[in-house]
Amino acid sequence: MFSKKGILITGGSRGIGRALALLFAKDGARVSICGRNKETLLSVKEEALALGASQVYTEAIDLRDVSDVKKYYKNTVSHIGSIDILINNAGFNSRKAYLWEYGEEEFDDMFAVNVRAGFILTKLAFLDMKKRKEGHIVNILSTACHFNNERMSIYTATKKAFQGLTDVFRKEARPYNIRVTGVYPGGTDTKFRKEARPLYMRPESVAKTIYNALSVPPDVVVHDITFRPMVETNF
Repeated sequence: MFSKKGILITGGSRGIGRALALLFAKDGARVSICGRNKETLLSVKEEALALGASQVYTEAIDLRDVSDVKKYYKNTVSHIGSIDILINNAGFNSRKAYLWEYGEEEFDDMFAVNVRAGFILTKLAFLDMKKRKEGHIVNILSTACHFNNERMSIYTATKKAFQGLTDVFRKEARPYNIRVTGVYPGGTDTKFRKEARPLYMRPESVAKTIYNALSVPPDVVVHDITFRPMVETNF
């Protein structure tokens, strides 16, 4: 399905990003992933190559740093060629706290990673995809966009901001045949949380669901997809 396709995934060293990278690797895709830990990235690279990826590029970067983000995109294209699918997966929540307990630095860091980095990569990828009149940009959001949970104000604000960017950009990209998909996964059992959540979805299950949404016929585009573990069906 995705043989030889160029796929860039942020936050690809663990969790959903890692699971996605390995899925596309099985198809023989050209994969680029970034993260914070160089050793972990290299481990994923070895797994991806063993599974059949045609090329794998990894780079340890700080998504809060604008120059790092731009350099990573440039290096990716230099190493594996054009990007057919961009998956803005990276995101973080510094902690759960009431609004008045957060500091300005935490606010800036969360917006830098959860919104600005995705904006920069989306812009760069689109400008390249526009020339070819094809491509797919996938933004991993959160079911936090659908709620207003206490002690999650800044994280929720970042995800809702990225949701707004995604929804408007979908219309802007349509005339150039660029697909844009917003993904809203519910609770997932990853290291994003300090404690294990065995009743939540496995990252591999989330990745497979996203993979399936990207595998629809060419005359179809999935605008949004929301899915949750069974334990959350009461929301």
